[in-house]
Amino acid sequence: MNRILSFSAVVALLGTTAFAEPVVGVSWSNFQEERWKTDEAAIKSALEAGGAEYLSADAQSSSAKQLSDVESLIAQGVDALIILAQDAQAIGPAVQAAADEGIPVIAYDRLIEDDRAFYLTFDNVEVGRMQARAVFDAMPKGNYVMIKGSPTDPNADFLRGGQQEIIQASVESGDIVIVGEAYTDGWLPANAQRNMEQLLTANENNVDAVVASNDGTAGGVVAALTAQGMEGIPVSGQDGDHAALNRVALGTQTVSVWKDARELGKAAGEIAVALSSGTSSADVEGAVSWTSPGGTEMSSVFLAPIPITKDNLSVVVDAGWIPLEDLCQGVENGPAPCN
Repeated sequence: MNRILSFSAVVALLGTTAFAEPVVGVSWSNFQEERWKTDEAAIKSALEAGGAEYLSADAQSSSAKQLSDVESLIAQGVDALIILAQDAQAIGPAVQAAADEGIPVIAYDRLIEDDRAFYLTFDNVEVGRMQARAVFDAMPKGNYVMIKGSPTDPNADFLRGGQQEIIQASVESGDIVIVGEAYTDGWLPANAQRNMEQLLTANENNVDAVVASNDGTAGGVVAALTAQGMEGIPVSGQDGDHAALNRVALGTQTVSVWKDARELGKAAGEIAVALSSGTSSADVEGAVSWTSPGGTEMSSVFLAPIPITKDNLSVVVDAGWIPLEDLCQGVENGPAPCN
């Protein structure tokens, strides 16, 4: 005789895992920079909205630890992985391990050159253009120093390429002379400060502008300049760190290219949920086919950055990114909205 089973009986027969929420693992390269906590909150919120669980691990700036972190996340049964790579080359075995288990991977904010990874970031070449353009507008001639990002992060070279596009003609004409440039190991402000100190010494402080590749390195640069009484010369950055936006208001940093980490984290969470449910990379909403510098064709989403200078500081306040009191701390007779 046929028997109709209740829903609860079906669940019991199939097992609870058939109806379990998807689990998304996030491997952070480090949690030292201010912005990653903002990214994490946005990812968590998007995963919660999509009915997914969140697991994470902090590699603490170690590429070896990141590999073991990913192995651990896989062992815990994640259905998708979001990876902020510490070292774009060293992360390869982690992508392979995920692929072996059929687990989709999102390369978060930093390129992992593998066609099995979904690349989600801001347009970093355009970020570099925005940084150099703001510095160039403030100082169209003179001696420039280029403080680059980490040599293990492909973003460092994307940014540097965009920067060069803006200043190339002036370099060729001799209006701009690049008197020094250096990578910043780990993007660490202390390393940027040390590099800047050495370049100031080598050039007897004859430096007119600094194109720094993020707000952390800009902070190191400004510290080195301030020690020499040179604060106020044009300096670029990116990320919209609160300390950097305050420096823009104070006049010691020219621009912070704002990449709203809330939007990036939200997109990552939504894409992870889609991929974990079986959506193909090419069918993710907003995805485009993009060819990497190494010739790898990848499904990607690129978000648009916004340069924040003294002329549009109200944008980040109005967006709820930074409280007015944090932006304007120590500012006297500064730009709007600090005046």
